[in-house]
Amino acid sequence: VVPARQLPPSIEPPRNTMPSFDTVCEPNLVEVKNAVENTAKEIATRFDFKGTSAGIELKDKEITLLGDADFQLTQIADVLRAKLAKRDVDVRFLDLGEVQKVGGDKVKQVAKVRNGIESELAKKIQRLVKDSKLKVQASIQGESVRVTGAKRDDLQAVMALLRKEIAEIPLSFNNFRD
Repeated sequence: VVPARQLPPSIEPPRNTMPSFDTVCEPNLVEVKNAVENTAKEIATRFDFKGTSAGIELKDKEITLLGDADFQLTQIADVLRAKLAKRDVDVRFLDLGEVQKVGGDKVKQVAKVRNGIESELAKKIQRLVKDSKLKVQASIQGESVRVTGAKRDDLQAVMALLRKEIAEIPLSFNNFRD
């Protein structure tokens, strides 16, 4: 009888005991899609848009607003903002572009849906965290910023600081590990 081969005890990698979280900018794309669809329905039924080229469409995180005049684009954008707010999507996710002329008397405007933290803003967040004199470190990881520190209270203080100081985009915090 051959003795059963003994397996070494499972070797677990050392756990990172430092609490951390990721700072991200991620919209709920399903809710954005629903808001665009609801806006399209309202445009189709509103009296002031009857017989015009007013419209809205979503393609790959870009929302295109179409209309006959700048005023109409402003109204469509207002309806879209209302629908986004109703669905708990922060309107700061929208980055409205310039109004462009499209053949004849028609105009269009492209609104990008922000997703991820741009490198300039990531550097600004990193600098804010460093200048805060809290015992935490911030590291840029792609389109997010990971903040690690020894104490949970320090991490919560960084969250409050970032919410207060970075107002131009909606930041959220996920992957909170203790």
